[in-house]
Order: sequence, then structure tokens, then C-alpha cells
Amino acid sequence: MTKVYTKQIVINTKKRIEFVRITEEVKKAVLESGVQDGIVLVNPMHITSSVFVNDNEGGLIRDFEEWLEKLAPKDKDYFHHQTGEDNGYAHLWRTIMGRETVIAISDFELDLGPWEEVFYGEFDGQRDKMILFKVLGE
Repeated sequence: MTKVYTKQIVINTKKRIEFVRITEEVKKAVLESGVQDGIVLVNPMHITSSVFVNDNEGGLIRDFEEWLEKLAPKDKDYFHHQTGEDNGYAHLWRTIMGRETVIAISDFELDLGPWEEVFYGEFDGQRDKMILFKVLGE
């Protein structure tokens, strides 16, 4: 019988732009779900944040921010700012980094490669944001 488990957590970053490793929180949700084999969707519930899988290496994390800054500079005067906002870059960064990730589950474990970790990318933070975990399987 297929199980469906939903969990939400709140994250509030110390900095406006921050990359947070959330692998352990995802693993915890999978164990709580009781799903042995299936998938887990990890989805930030905000338009200026991202969830992605990559290497947990400090230089690479800094490279992401530098790369994103080159593609969509923070100090550019975006059309979005005509609405009174100042975070046009954050919406673009989220589009570049992606919205969510789906990870397979086998024997109650995340099917991640040897260097893979799950990250939450916050591009307009310092306030409460929600991350959704949706676990499906048997």
C-alpha cells in the first residue's frame, strides 16, 4: 500500500544570501514517513529560494554565489523593482538554481551519490521560510 507523508519545516537564515545543508532534515522526514522504497520531494515554499543537490564543498558553495552574481547582479535595477521590491536578482537566481529536488529512497535511505548533499539556497532571507517534504512510496 502506498504511503504519503507530508512535513514542513521553517528556516530563517542569518544572512540574506545563504546556502544551508539540509540533508539530515530530509533523512529525518524519510525515517518518520516509514517509506522504505519511494521518492521524496523537497520543495521550498518561497519564490526566492531553491533546493538542489550538489557537493558539500565550501569553495563550490562560494562559486555558486559568484556565478549567480555574474548572471544576475544584485545591484542591477530590475523592472521588478518598479513594484517597490529590491530582490529582482533573487527571483532570477531561484530560476537558475531550480525550484525543488526529488530523491529516490531505497531501504529507508536517500539514494545520493558519494559526495551528494541536499542544499537549501536562500537568496532573500532573514525571515521565516517554509520547506515542504513530501514522501511517497511503500
